Amino acid sequence: MTSTFAERGRFGFRFQLLGVLAVALLSASAWLAWLGWDHQYQVDPATGVESGPYEAWQVIGCALSLLVLFVGALLAGVRPWLAGAALTLAFTAAWTAQAAPDDESGMYGVGMIMLLVGLSVATVVVAAVTLGLQNWWRARRRS
Repeated sequence: MTSTFAERGRFGFRFQLLGVLAVALLSASAWLAWLGWDHQYQVDPATGVESGPYEAWQVIGCALSLLVLFVGALLAGVRPWLAGAALTLAFTAAWTAQAAPDDESGMYGVGMIMLLVGLSVATVVVAAVTLGLQNWWRARRRS
């Protein structure tokens, strides 16, 4: 019994490798496009509280971009654990590459761990929901 090109291509080594590379590149690019350029902290004139460097709209835009990227990769056929690892590691590496040299306190390590854990959990949840909905849709179409 032979498999079709679509079966071999979608789940084959080359497809998975290209998918992982695309997810990694686009994840790091999302960090750079949304957050990598902003280094300025904001100070509330009334309270004197400092926040930043990122604004809420930047973080929301970045999160939505990563969500679309990850769901798109899953729907295209990239294996969830590969896509999740690529997204998590590439985004965290991009953030760490900028945060580590500028941090005199050493606290960038805490941020790096928080990103690794947060993105890992998020990709597991999104993969479970996406694949569950995909399976539900396929079963619904069959009946």
